[in-house]
Amino acid sequence: MTTSATPPPPASPLTVGFDLDLDLTLIDTRPGIKAAWEAFAAETGAVIDADLVVTRLGPPLEHEMAYWFPEEHVTEMAARYRALYPAYAIAPSHPMPGARDAIAAVREAGGRTVVVTAKNGPHAELHLTYLGMEPDAVAGGLWAEGKAEALRAHGAQVYVGDHLGDVRGAAKAGALSVAVATGPCTAEELKEAGAGVVLADLTDFRAWWEGYLA
Repeated sequence: MTTSATPPPPASPLTVGFDLDLDLTLIDTRPGIKAAWEAFAAETGAVIDADLVVTRLGPPLEHEMAYWFPEEHVTEMAARYRALYPAYAIAPSHPMPGARDAIAAVREAGGRTVVVTAKNGPHAELHLTYLGMEPDAVAGGLWAEGKAEALRAHGAQVYVGDHLGDVRGAAKAGALSVAVATGPCTAEELKEAGAGVVLADLTDFRAWWEGYLA
């Protein structure tokens, strides 16, 4: 675990924001997303490398769709993919190590948890319900600095993610960025981007959290 100096927590109960899955924070949806893209390719007849797709998760779906379709078809194709998503992507996905315990640690301390993710809200909620993970709120369809509005609205003082966009979103919201090096960005990249804390993964979260509160 690599940390830098962080401000003390406020006296009031903390709200901690978590990224969901697109950058591999709470949930590993790579198996499900691959299955959904394969089904989507079969239905549309498009030639899509699903293995390549799951190596660059993080940005909104439309960003990825633009690699495979002309700009004028991106919105239509994204809507069709999302319609197929629940049937193919939910069951194969699984929690990241330490994810359930991280949420539990916040609650045990009297805090609140909010998931703020680029994934659309209904799909995020399907994943969380299927896996028995129950944050206090979910805000979907938000990316990078766009996450700041939801983080501020929910009063999040901490935001946990694993992409440079998550670090930027936390900074814009005035929240402490806690980054986990489980996605596409290395610990060094996350620290250089301004993360206040960098953890190897969420199995380190409870120890950091308890020290932060102490």
